[in-house]
Amino acid sequence: MSRRGLQNWGQDMIRGTTKLIAHLGYPTSTFKAPMIYNPWFEHRGIDAVVVPMGCKPADYAAFLPLLFRLSNIHGALITMPHKVATVELADRVSVTAQIAGSANALRLAEDGRLEADMFDGEGFVAGVLGKGQQLAGRSALVVGCGGVGSAIAASLAKAGIARLALFDPSAASADALAGRLRSAYAELVVTTGAKDPAGFDLVVNASPLGMNADDPLPMDVERIDPSAFVGEVVMKSEMTPFLAAAAARGCRYQVGTDMLFEQIPAYLEFFGFGRPPVEELREHAAISY
Repeated sequence: MSRRGLQNWGQDMIRGTTKLIAHLGYPTSTFKAPMIYNPWFEHRGIDAVVVPMGCKPADYAAFLPLLFRLSNIHGALITMPHKVATVELADRVSVTAQIAGSANALRLAEDGRLEADMFDGEGFVAGVLGKGQQLAGRSALVVGCGGVGSAIAASLAKAGIARLALFDPSAASADALAGRLRSAYAELVVTTGAKDPAGFDLVVNASPLGMNADDPLPMDVERIDPSAFVGEVVMKSEMTPFLAAAAARGCRYQVGTDMLFEQIPAYLEFFGFGRPPVEELREHAAISY
Protein backbone atom coordinates (compact mmCIF):
# COMPACT_ATOMS: atom_id res chain seq x y z
CA MET A 1 0.00 0.00 0.00
CA SER A 2 1.29 3.48 -0.86
CA ARG A 3 2.07 6.11 1.75
CA ARG A 4 -0.98 8.07 0.60
CA GLY A 5 -3.11 4.94 0.87
CA LEU A 6 -1.89 4.33 4.41
CA GLN A 7 -2.71 7.90 5.37
CA ASN A 8 -6.22 7.67 3.96
CA TRP A 9 -6.78 4.31 5.63
CA GLY A 10 -5.74 5.75 8.96
CA GLN A 11 -8.20 8.62 8.64
CA ASP A 12 -11.13 6.37 7.71
CA MET A 13 -10.36 3.51 10.12
CA ILE A 14 -12.91 2.43 12.71
CA ARG A 15 -11.13 2.27 16.05
CA GLY A 16 -11.82 0.79 19.46
CA THR A 17 -12.88 4.26 20.57
CA THR A 18 -15.35 4.78 17.70
CA LYS A 19 -18.94 5.52 18.72
CA LEU A 20 -21.36 3.24 16.89
CA ILE A 21 -24.66 4.53 15.56
CA ALA A 22 -26.80 1.68 14.29
CA HIS A 23 -28.95 2.21 11.21
CA LEU A 24 -31.78 -0.25 11.84
CA GLY A 25 -34.23 -1.37 9.18
CA TYR A 26 -34.96 -4.00 6.59
CA PRO A 27 -33.92 -4.33 3.84
CA THR A 28 -30.72 -2.26 4.03
CA SER A 29 -30.19 -2.04 0.27
CA THR A 30 -31.97 1.33 0.01
CA PHE A 31 -30.16 3.03 2.93
CA LYS A 32 -28.67 6.44 2.08
CA ALA A 33 -27.94 7.89 5.54
CA PRO A 34 -24.44 6.35 5.96
CA MET A 35 -23.36 8.17 2.77
CA ILE A 36 -24.24 11.48 4.44
CA TYR A 37 -23.28 10.95 8.07
CA ASN A 38 -19.96 9.16 7.63
CA PRO A 39 -18.34 11.64 5.19
CA TRP A 40 -19.43 14.46 7.52
CA PHE A 41 -17.96 12.69 10.58
CA GLU A 42 -14.69 12.32 8.68
CA HIS A 43 -14.76 15.98 7.60
CA ARG A 44 -15.27 17.14 11.19
CA GLY A 45 -12.82 14.63 12.67
CA ILE A 46 -15.53 12.98 14.77
CA ASP A 47 -14.78 9.43 15.93
CA ALA A 48 -18.19 7.97 15.10
CA VAL A 49 -19.70 5.82 12.37
CA VAL A 50 -23.18 4.91 11.11
CA VAL A 51 -23.45 1.16 10.46
CA PRO A 52 -26.38 -0.38 8.52
CA MET A 53 -27.92 -3.29 10.43
CA GLY A 54 -30.61 -5.37 8.76
CA CYS A 55 -33.15 -6.57 11.30
CA LYS A 56 -36.36 -8.32 10.26
CA PRO A 57 -39.59 -7.28 12.04
CA ALA A 58 -39.96 -10.59 13.88
CA ASP A 59 -36.54 -10.12 15.52
CA TYR A 60 -36.68 -6.41 16.33
CA ALA A 61 -38.21 -6.44 19.82
CA ALA A 62 -35.64 -8.96 21.03
CA PHE A 63 -32.66 -7.45 19.21
CA LEU A 64 -33.06 -3.78 20.17
CA PRO A 65 -32.47 -4.12 23.95
CA LEU A 66 -29.42 -6.27 23.29
CA LEU A 67 -28.01 -3.71 20.87
CA PHE A 68 -28.12 -1.03 23.54
CA ARG A 69 -26.21 -3.22 25.98
CA LEU A 70 -23.10 -2.74 23.83
CA SER A 71 -20.60 -0.53 25.64
CA ASN A 72 -19.73 1.46 22.52
CA ILE A 73 -23.25 2.03 21.14
CA HIS A 74 -24.10 5.74 20.93
CA GLY A 75 -27.54 5.67 19.36
CA ALA A 76 -29.64 4.37 16.51
CA LEU A 77 -31.31 5.65 13.38
CA ILE A 78 -34.59 3.80 12.83
CA THR A 79 -36.16 3.28 9.43
CA MET A 80 -38.80 1.06 7.79
CA PRO A 81 -40.36 -1.15 9.06
CA HIS A 82 -39.51 -0.43 12.72
CA LYS A 83 -40.59 3.17 13.36
CA VAL A 84 -43.99 2.36 14.88
CA ALA A 85 -42.71 -0.54 16.98
CA THR A 86 -39.93 1.66 18.40
CA VAL A 87 -42.40 3.83 20.32
CA GLU A 88 -43.47 0.85 22.44
CA LEU A 89 -39.87 -0.24 23.07
CA ALA A 90 -38.53 3.10 24.32
CA ASP A 91 -38.63 4.27 27.94
CA ARG A 92 -39.22 7.92 27.07
CA VAL A 93 -40.94 9.22 23.93
CA SER A 94 -41.00 12.85 22.74
CA VAL A 95 -44.30 14.64 22.22
CA THR A 96 -43.67 14.69 18.46
CA ALA A 97 -43.13 10.94 18.39
CA GLN A 98 -46.23 10.38 20.54
CA ILE A 99 -48.45 12.30 18.11
CA ALA A 100 -46.86 10.59 15.11
CA GLY A 101 -47.07 7.21 16.83
CA SER A 102 -43.59 6.44 15.49
CA ALA A 103 -39.94 7.23 16.14
CA ASN A 104 -36.79 7.27 14.01
CA ALA A 105 -34.08 8.06 16.58
CA LEU A 106 -32.97 6.39 19.79
CA ARG A 107 -30.33 7.28 22.35
CA LEU A 108 -29.30 6.21 25.84
CA ALA A 109 -29.90 8.83 28.50
CA GLU A 110 -27.45 9.31 31.36
CA ASP A 111 -29.69 7.22 33.60
CA GLY A 112 -29.58 4.34 31.12
CA ARG A 113 -33.12 4.84 29.83
CA LEU A 114 -33.86 4.61 26.12
CA GLU A 115 -35.16 7.89 24.66
CA ALA A 116 -37.03 8.10 21.33
CA ASP A 117 -37.72 11.03 19.03
CA MET A 118 -38.99 11.58 15.49
CA PHE A 119 -37.42 13.87 12.87
CA ASP A 120 -38.88 12.66 9.55
CA GLY A 121 -41.71 15.18 9.59
CA GLU A 122 -39.44 18.06 10.59
CA GLY A 123 -37.10 17.22 7.72
CA PHE A 124 -39.88 16.89 5.18
CA VAL A 125 -41.53 20.19 6.15
CA ALA A 126 -38.21 22.06 6.25
CA GLY A 127 -37.48 20.89 2.71
CA VAL A 128 -40.89 21.94 1.41
CA LEU A 129 -40.74 25.36 3.05
CA GLY A 130 -37.19 25.83 1.82
CA LYS A 131 -38.45 25.45 -1.74
CA GLY A 132 -40.86 28.34 -1.26
CA GLN A 133 -44.01 26.28 -0.79
CA GLN A 134 -46.57 27.73 1.62
CA LEU A 135 -48.23 25.36 4.09
CA ALA A 136 -50.24 27.49 6.51
CA GLY A 137 -53.91 27.41 5.57
CA ARG A 138 -53.36 24.95 2.70
CA SER A 139 -54.55 21.39 2.06
CA ALA A 140 -52.55 18.16 1.89
CA LEU A 141 -53.00 14.48 1.07
CA VAL A 142 -50.67 11.96 2.71
CA VAL A 143 -50.76 8.44 1.29
CA GLY A 144 -49.21 6.00 3.75
CA CYS A 145 -49.74 6.27 7.51
CA GLY A 146 -46.86 4.16 8.77
CA GLY A 147 -43.92 5.63 10.63
CA VAL A 148 -42.78 8.23 8.11
CA GLY A 149 -46.29 9.18 6.93
CA SER A 150 -47.49 9.69 10.48
CA ALA A 151 -44.53 11.92 11.24
CA ILE A 152 -45.07 13.99 8.10
CA ALA A 153 -48.76 14.39 8.91
CA ALA A 154 -47.94 15.54 12.45
CA SER A 155 -45.41 18.09 11.22
CA LEU A 156 -47.76 19.38 8.52
CA ALA A 157 -50.37 19.96 11.22
CA LYS A 158 -47.79 21.80 13.32
CA ALA A 159 -46.90 23.93 10.26
CA GLY A 160 -50.51 25.11 9.95
CA ILE A 161 -52.07 22.91 7.28
CA ALA A 162 -55.83 23.55 7.39
CA ARG A 163 -57.12 20.37 5.72
CA LEU A 164 -55.40 17.00 5.82
CA ALA A 165 -56.49 13.80 4.10
CA LEU A 166 -54.94 10.50 5.19
CA PHE A 167 -54.96 7.18 3.37
CA ASP A 168 -53.46 3.82 4.26
CA PRO A 169 -54.30 0.26 3.19
CA SER A 170 -54.86 -0.30 6.91
CA ALA A 171 -57.87 1.89 7.66
CA ALA A 172 -57.23 1.40 11.37
CA SER A 173 -53.78 3.00 11.05
CA ALA A 174 -55.18 6.05 9.25
CA ASP A 175 -58.07 6.42 11.70
CA ALA A 176 -55.78 6.13 14.74
CA LEU A 177 -53.47 8.83 13.35
CA ALA A 178 -56.47 11.04 12.56
CA GLY A 179 -57.64 10.71 16.16
CA ARG A 180 -54.26 11.75 17.57
CA LEU A 181 -54.10 14.73 15.21
CA ARG A 182 -57.62 15.90 16.10
CA SER A 183 -56.76 15.73 19.80
CA ALA A 184 -53.62 17.82 19.33
CA TYR A 185 -54.97 20.26 16.70
CA ALA A 186 -58.64 21.00 17.31
CA GLU A 187 -59.03 23.31 14.28
CA LEU A 188 -57.47 20.89 11.79
CA VAL A 189 -59.92 19.23 9.39
CA VAL A 190 -58.84 15.58 9.04
CA THR A 191 -60.40 13.00 6.72
CA THR A 192 -59.52 9.38 6.02
CA GLY A 193 -60.34 6.62 3.55
CA ALA A 194 -59.69 8.22 0.15
CA LYS A 195 -56.55 8.91 -1.89
CA ASP A 196 -57.89 11.02 -4.76
CA PRO A 197 -55.27 13.79 -5.05
CA ALA A 198 -57.51 16.24 -6.95
CA GLY A 199 -57.84 19.62 -5.30
CA PHE A 200 -54.93 19.34 -2.87
CA ASP A 201 -52.11 21.88 -2.66
CA LEU A 202 -49.61 19.27 -1.41
CA VAL A 203 -49.58 15.56 -2.28
CA VAL A 204 -47.22 13.16 -0.47
CA ASN A 205 -46.28 9.57 -1.15
CA ALA A 206 -45.31 8.35 2.31
CA SER A 207 -45.84 4.69 1.40
CA PRO A 208 -43.18 2.13 0.40
CA LEU A 209 -44.57 2.04 -3.15
CA GLY A 210 -41.67 2.79 -5.48
CA MET A 211 -39.07 0.70 -3.69
CA ASN A 212 -39.63 -2.19 -6.09
CA ALA A 213 -39.56 -1.97 -9.89
CA ASP A 214 -43.01 -3.53 -10.30
CA ASP A 215 -44.79 -1.40 -7.67
CA PRO A 216 -47.96 0.38 -8.79
CA LEU A 217 -48.13 4.15 -8.41
CA PRO A 218 -49.42 5.17 -4.96
CA MET A 219 -52.31 7.16 -6.45
CA ASP A 220 -53.83 8.30 -9.75
CA VAL A 221 -51.23 10.84 -10.83
CA GLU A 222 -53.49 12.11 -13.61
CA ARG A 223 -55.78 13.50 -10.89
CA ILE A 224 -53.02 15.66 -9.34
CA ASP A 225 -53.41 19.35 -10.12
CA PRO A 226 -50.39 20.63 -12.11
CA SER A 227 -50.15 23.50 -9.60
CA ALA A 228 -49.76 21.07 -6.67
CA PHE A 229 -46.46 20.42 -4.92
CA VAL A 230 -45.53 16.73 -4.72
CA GLY A 231 -43.35 15.05 -2.10
CA GLU A 232 -41.72 11.61 -2.02
CA VAL A 233 -40.13 9.58 0.79
CA VAL A 234 -38.77 6.63 -1.21
CA MET A 235 -35.00 6.95 -1.68
CA LYS A 236 -34.11 3.94 -3.81
CA SER A 237 -33.82 6.26 -6.81
CA GLU A 238 -33.81 10.03 -7.00
CA MET A 239 -36.65 10.28 -9.54
CA THR A 240 -39.10 7.55 -8.61
CA PRO A 241 -41.83 6.62 -11.13
CA PHE A 242 -44.26 8.63 -8.99
CA LEU A 243 -42.12 11.78 -9.09
CA ALA A 244 -41.40 11.36 -12.80
CA ALA A 245 -45.13 11.14 -13.54
CA ALA A 246 -45.88 14.17 -11.36
CA ALA A 247 -43.08 16.18 -12.98
CA ALA A 248 -44.50 15.31 -16.40
CA ARG A 249 -47.74 16.98 -15.31
CA GLY A 250 -45.77 20.14 -14.47
CA CYS A 251 -45.77 19.72 -10.68
CA ARG A 252 -42.95 21.01 -8.52
CA TYR A 253 -41.56 18.25 -6.31
CA GLN A 254 -39.25 17.16 -3.51
CA VAL A 255 -37.12 14.00 -3.76
CA GLY A 256 -36.83 11.54 -0.89
CA THR A 257 -33.26 12.40 0.07
CA ASP A 258 -34.20 16.07 0.59
CA MET A 259 -36.20 15.00 3.64
CA LEU A 260 -33.16 13.05 4.85
CA PHE A 261 -30.71 15.94 4.44
CA GLU A 262 -33.04 18.40 6.18
CA GLN A 263 -33.57 16.24 9.26
CA ILE A 264 -29.95 15.20 9.84
CA PRO A 265 -28.97 18.41 11.69
CA ALA A 266 -31.71 17.66 14.23
CA TYR A 267 -30.53 14.05 14.46
CA LEU A 268 -26.94 15.14 15.06
CA GLU A 269 -28.01 17.56 17.77
CA PHE A 270 -30.04 14.75 19.39
CA PHE A 271 -26.89 12.61 19.44
CA GLY A 272 -24.76 15.42 20.90
CA PHE A 273 -22.75 16.35 17.79
CA GLY A 274 -24.08 19.90 17.29
CA ARG A 275 -26.33 21.17 14.50
CA PRO A 276 -24.43 21.71 11.22
CA PRO A 277 -25.90 23.59 8.26
CA VAL A 278 -27.57 21.42 5.62
CA GLU A 279 -25.26 22.91 2.97
CA GLU A 280 -22.23 21.48 4.77
CA LEU A 281 -23.80 18.02 4.83
CA ARG A 282 -24.59 18.24 1.11
CA GLU A 283 -21.07 19.41 0.30
CA HIS A 284 -19.46 16.34 1.83
CA ALA A 285 -22.11 13.67 1.12
CA ALA A 286 -21.32 10.71 -1.10
CA ILE A 287 -24.88 9.80 -2.15
CA SER A 288 -25.24 7.22 -4.90
CA TYR A 289 -28.17 5.28 -6.35
